[in-house]
Amino acid sequence: MSVTTQLEKESAGGEQSAPVLLELRGLRVFYGAIEALKGVDLTVRRGEVVALLGANGAGKSTTLRTASGMIAPREGQVLLHGERVDGIKPHDLVRFGIGHVPEGRGVFPRMTVLENLRMGAYRFASVDKADLDRVFTLFPRLGERKSQLGGTLSGGEQQMLAIGRALMGKPELLLLDEPSMGLAPLIVQQIFDIVKEINEQGTTVLLVEQNAAQALQLANRGYVLETGSVAMEGEASELLSDPRVRAAYLGEGAA
Repeated sequence: MSVTTQLEKESAGGEQSAPVLLELRGLRVFYGAIEALKGVDLTVRRGEVVALLGANGAGKSTTLRTASGMIAPREGQVLLHGERVDGIKPHDLVRFGIGHVPEGRGVFPRMTVLENLRMGAYRFASVDKADLDRVFTLFPRLGERKSQLGGTLSGGEQQMLAIGRALMGKPELLLLDEPSMGLAPLIVQQIFDIVKEINEQGTTVLLVEQNAAQALQLANRGYVLETGSVAMEGEASELLSDPRVRAAYLGEGAA
């Protein structure tokens, strides 16, 4: 079902839905001659966690990078609060309330934890102590290591730092790209618990994640990308129980 049709259906049915925060319309993105996104439509409503699933090379990270302004689409639109923001530079788009935690974390290895976090607040005249306190409350380990260089942290600690740095920008929408990659199961659970808490505190989340079970248990809705196109979309619980999803992403035989 197309995004437009879904929105029309909700309006006609009288359903009370949160306003759309982010909308991607017909995104086509190319790397040279290779078409990475083939007309992707996607919506994220205020307060939601939306999961974006798919195999390697399906276009998940490209979708996030396009939404945050790191890649310019050849065709299509990126809308925030109904206003087009495609074409705005990433460092300026942060001012519109988008925070992006990239795959691979991207912490500054020669800066301390505290310096990394302060970099996340670059758009403000000064660092808000309340924002630092919030990050250290969510991630007590970062508070214990605030004078330690980012490059000396463990993988899990670097992921915490990358999320904390994004939160210092006070995002309304947080884009998370593979937060569980390369982490031990216990740390993965901690990260997902914290993402849930961040969402409950009022931050909307668009989550790219290979761990489909974890992602769909956390999310309200989800999309499945296949070779640059949306193959499936729906409520997270419906996708989690769909035999095609279970066969492709949970290692189970299709019913």
